[in-house]
Amino acid sequence: MGLDMYLKGRVYLDYNSPEREEIAEMLDIKGYDVRSVTVELGYWRKANHIHKWFVDNVQNGVDNCSEYYVRKEDLETLLLICKQVIEDKSKAASLLPTQQGFFFGAQQYDAWYYDDLESTVEILENALKFYNEKMVDIYYDSSW
Repeated sequence: MGLDMYLKGRVYLDYNSPEREEIAEMLDIKGYDVRSVTVELGYWRKANHIHKWFVDNVQNGVDNCSEYYVRKEDLETLLLICKQVIEDKSKAASLLPTQQGFFFGAQQYDAWYYDDLESTVEILENALKFYNEKMVDIYYDSSW
């Protein structure tokens, strides 16, 4: 129980693409139309400061465990903020404040907080690379 967060990439398959049939066969769903494949690009557990950023900047302040489209620019902005906070820890509370919530994890600016930032940098750099290579749609969702 607690805050789980996911960053996903959705790859769309061309209508005449042979991969559509291969995927349907591999999943034993022949006869069904495979139009896209979803790839998990990142996962966080109780990184409430990252979740708060997505809620405030991608979800228009609505925290309802739904899936939200994330623009490439959003990923680049969050990446820049994470790097700024890692470089200057005094900016943590103003740039990436923590958030209280039911089983959302700690609100301290401690080693766990900065470990989450390091992981987030890695996740975002990989997601941006994947986006640039595959031109996918990126989505964020959470559950708690």
